[in-house]
This record gives sequence, C-alpha cells and structure tokens, in this order.
Amino acid sequence: MSEVLMVKQGESMSREQDANEHNVVWHRHVVDKEQRAALKEQRPAVLWFTGLSGAGKSTVAGALENRLAELGYHTYLLDGDNVRHGLCSDLGFSEQDRRENIRRIGELAKLMADAGLIVLTAFISPHRAERQMVRDLLPAGEFIEVYVNTSLDVCEARDPKGLYKKARAGEIRQFTGIDSAYEAPLNPDIDLPAGEKSVDELVVQCLHALAERNIIQHQG
Repeated sequence: MSEVLMVKQGESMSREQDANEHNVVWHRHVVDKEQRAALKEQRPAVLWFTGLSGAGKSTVAGALENRLAELGYHTYLLDGDNVRHGLCSDLGFSEQDRRENIRRIGELAKLMADAGLIVLTAFISPHRAERQMVRDLLPAGEFIEVYVNTSLDVCEARDPKGLYKKARAGEIRQFTGIDSAYEAPLNPDIDLPAGEKSVDELVVQCLHALAERNIIQHQG
C-alpha cells in the first residue's frame, strides 16, 4: 500500500513540476463554486460507486440519478464503460492505464462538483489507494464512497456481459475478482447490500444517507 501511495505522490509531483516548468498558472474564476451551487440551490458532492463487475453499480447509480432529477437536483453520471468511448479511449487495461483512468475521472468529477453538480460515478476502481486519491482531491465530506456490496458468486452468476465466463476460460487476463484483486472498502460512507435488496430499496437507502449529510433535503 505504501509503495502505491508513493507512486501516486510521485506522479502528482511530476505533473506539478511539469506545469511549473511550462509556466502554467492556476486562473481563479470570478464566479466561484459556492455561487454555482447557490444558483442550483444544492450542495455539490461526488458519489463514488465501487464494486465488482456485475455488482449493479451502473444500475443503482442510474436509478439514483433519475430519482434525484425527479426531485429537482442537478446531476451527472459518469459510467466506466461510457468514458472509455471518449475521454479514456486511449487507455488499455494495464495497471498503469487503470490508474490513469481513475485519475482522469477523479479530476473530471472534481471539475463537475466545482460547477455545483451532484456527480455520480460507477467504476470498479478496485484499489483503495486510488479511491483515496480521488477523495483527497475534494474538500472534506464531498467525496462519498458507495460500496455496491455484491458477492463474487452473485456477480458471476449474473455475468451480464459474459466477462466472467471469458475470464474463467483464460480469454481475459487480470480480470478483477478472478485473477486480479478487488480491495473492498474498509469503511464505506454508504454500504449497499445489493444482493439482498431491490434497486428501489437501495435508492431509498442512498437518499436517506445523502439527506443525513445535508447533500439533499428530500429523503424519498
């Protein structure tokens, strides 16, 4: 873990050094984050859905976004598959590329939160250090780790994309949960027992958790 964090710190310092060497200076906007959020009458946040492939991350995040929109909140959902069609289309699935994928999404989510949005992200993001990296980008309390807690057996039985079958057959290497580790959150902000509850029940659980954190006013 310490080695991973050292790599992250080294990468961050390298980017900062590159920016300084090229005289890249941060430009402060006239309209700030608080004003943007006030216009939307909401408090920005990043809900980071993590879990195994097939756990239900995109399904629950999509249903929650729909409910938040019905309640009048301004949101945006970043989905792991979708971003690889554009922003991260140049990345593969090596450990280095996976880290870069999460870094980019973290920076994008930070910008969206700065715009006053409630951002939902649905990514396997298997490593605790990378999730912590994104948490560290944001002010305290703005990053909300949502663990879609579905067992490997259930995920493999669902196998909506046929990926587990391919991984078991050796057609996919370094597949999370099979031959690549998934580090479950030790103390997630929201723990969703997705193998035991319906999507609607999980959405209600999320709404209550957001209301408790004063992210939203409505609870259902």
